[in-house]
Amino acid sequence: MAKQSIFEMKVSKVYPLLLQKVERKGRSKEELDTVIEWLTGYDMNKVDQEMTYGDFFGQAPAMNPRAELIKGKVCGVQVESIEDPMMQKVRWLDKLVDELAKGRPLEKVLR
Repeated sequence: MAKQSIFEMKVSKVYPLLLQKVERKGRSKEELDTVIEWLTGYDMNKVDQEMTYGDFFGQAPAMNPRAELIKGKVCGVQVESIEDPMMQKVRWLDKLVDELAKGRPLEKVLR
């Protein structure tokens, strides 16, 4: 069986995984939603959960111009060195979620 691309996965599959990660570390759904809205412009209460993750980033209403300030490693890869713009957006969110889960204050996560 072929491995499903992250871009083909539905938001309804990925979002609960992000939520589990932050909640396990004592953070809230509201904090996660704030991070997602800061990065993409989406109000998670109004997002079509059946949209693919690729479309989620490709159709983001307002990617934050300060996202380029997101630096560091996710899964051993420097996010600022990722050449594929769509994958870089995915990894930006991963990095912000990691920082939130590690207890970094929300105001610092949102550069």
